[in-house]
Amino acid sequence: MDDSIYTKIDEIPQIIQQLRKSFSERLTKPIEYRKNQLHQVYKLLSENEEQIIQALANDLSKPKAESLVGELMILKQEIAEIVNNLDDWVKPEKVTMPLSLKMNQSYIRKDPKGIVLIIGTWNYPMLVLLSPFIGAIAAGCTVICKPSEVASHSASLLAELFPKYLDQNAYRIIQGGPTEMTKLLEQRFDHIFYTGSSAVGKIIMTAAAKHLTPVTLELGGKSPAIMSKDVDIMITARRILWSKAYNCGQTCIAPDYILCERSVQSALIEAFPKVLAEMYGTEIQKNNSYARIINQRHFDRIQTLLNGTKGRIVAGGDTDRNDLFIAPTIVADVPKDDTLMESEIFGPILPIVVVDSIDEAIEFVNRGEVPLALYPFSKNNDTIEYILDRVQSGGACINDCMIHGAVTTLPFGGKGNSGMGSYHGKKSFETFSHERSVLKNPFYLEKVLETRYPPYTDSKIRLISWILLYKKPNFSSSSLLRRVFGSFFLAASTVGVLALALTAFM
Repeated sequence: MDDSIYTKIDEIPQIIQQLRKSFSERLTKPIEYRKNQLHQVYKLLSENEEQIIQALANDLSKPKAESLVGELMILKQEIAEIVNNLDDWVKPEKVTMPLSLKMNQSYIRKDPKGIVLIIGTWNYPMLVLLSPFIGAIAAGCTVICKPSEVASHSASLLAELFPKYLDQNAYRIIQGGPTEMTKLLEQRFDHIFYTGSSAVGKIIMTAAAKHLTPVTLELGGKSPAIMSKDVDIMITARRILWSKAYNCGQTCIAPDYILCERSVQSALIEAFPKVLAEMYGTEIQKNNSYARIINQRHFDRIQTLLNGTKGRIVAGGDTDRNDLFIAPTIVADVPKDDTLMESEIFGPILPIVVVDSIDEAIEFVNRGEVPLALYPFSKNNDTIEYILDRVQSGGACINDCMIHGAVTTLPFGGKGNSGMGSYHGKKSFETFSHERSVLKNPFYLEKVLETRYPPYTDSKIRLISWILLYKKPNFSSSSLLRRVFGSFFLAASTVGVLALALTAFM
């Protein structure tokens, strides 16, 4: 690659200053400019599809289908969602007014926040960097993108393509590792968006606090699948295994473990090998539909977890360090304090923990941190609602896994240790926008407003109280009579305010 795609450390403050200048000069404010740049991102993805697929294959041995469906197509879908709705989203939002301010005009402006730092991660090098980037463009921000150096081929390709498609006065990529990241975090931004681990998320938040910079943190955690006894075993096994093996298990919302009763575990143990053979055949390592672990450091971490488990491997288990290959592996009878249950696995290892009831499963999940995703499996809607009511999570997908993350109209984000803030589609636009409240008070209402000025008399206080406290809380079940009376009262009060306003012209 050309050395020009790499940024020198001492250039970082200058780049930020340039982007801040572009923002202050309103370069990114026009809606047509934003749409044009979104079109350029779409062209970048379309015209370089094969190069992107190859870069993802070089980084993760990612199958072409997973690169297309799990990254490129989702990004294109999101661009279409945003471009087709942007004109409506940017419009000022009118709000209802209290009686005392009925004659005023109030609305909420959707202003861009300013200069944004977006920090990507390596497991979905295109998706997790460009998805929030698309939202920041739509909001009218200037942006610095920091791809993960771990997925080096994808990072270098993006650094090469950005100047060819996007306005460098508004959008820049900075490559590098911890040194460059540290230098970036010393700077002041108007928003920081980070995807990655909770440990690094804390570092990001600490750095942002020095400048009181708002952050969006998309982290991870141990996302559980809770199964009732009435599940369809083969369908459940197929959906669980697909999501766990997808991208070799390196997905923040992959199911991290299963909680079920012993009878369900027995049925799953019979089903999983059959499903594994259906999807990948008898020689998984030779199947080109299965990805690889990102590098040897992560391979060794997952291998250590697998070696330390007290559970029993009932499917998979094959590994090859030189090929970064770990087969989809099912581990049964995993103790609740097992090494596999200590932290997010982030690999193709799926532990099964046996419980005696749904309540025991719920209690176990609630003892840990709030997961990024929750996967309840049951044919009974009451059981599903019972679980959703009692277990917190960033998102949830019922009787399936992960696909909620591909829906651009659903906000995606975590809670607590699994993250803060959300994005996708309109939520991305809102994340990078500042909602500025505006009230316009015309001069001709001055006569009406005289009651607010000193000296404060009893008559003024009575009038202000009547206007401000016309609305009464309804603590009982609302009745038709009460609603009708309230409507008449509001109408009469509004007429009264109008009459007061007219006195200004008398």
